[in-house]
Amino acid sequence: MTSHKNAQTMKPATAAKKLGVYLEATPAEFREGAVSRDELNALQADPPEWLRELRRNGPHPRPVVAAKLGVSISGLARGGITEALTTEQIEALKQEEPEWLRKERATQAEVRKEAARIKEKHAAGGDEPQPRS
Repeated sequence: MTSHKNAQTMKPATAAKKLGVYLEATPAEFREGAVSRDELNALQADPPEWLRELRRNGPHPRPVVAAKLGVSISGLARGGITEALTTEQIEALKQEEPEWLRKERATQAEVRKEAARIKEKHAAGGDEPQPRS
């Protein structure tokens, strides 16, 4: 009996997430079919023009928007940003720096600082976290 290796496939939404692009902005042929692991690897290794353009100019999915603005995804929602944004829109927000963005960036900085403190404490052999009751 011979064994056939089945190509592992994923939904277009999963592939778009792995590629860091907004699914609705991808070409129809990408959105309408399954993407194999080999196809995903090929897209990552040698991105076609449409993928390079999306990564460069967007629209970008919320995780990418949040990272470019230096805030959390929840912070975007609190700031009223619920849709994908283009690079131009992100840059405009950075220039305007509305109050919500300053506040969310400060919150994110505190979260990172606290995470680093906890990591340092554990690395130095600090107390083990106590289980919740």
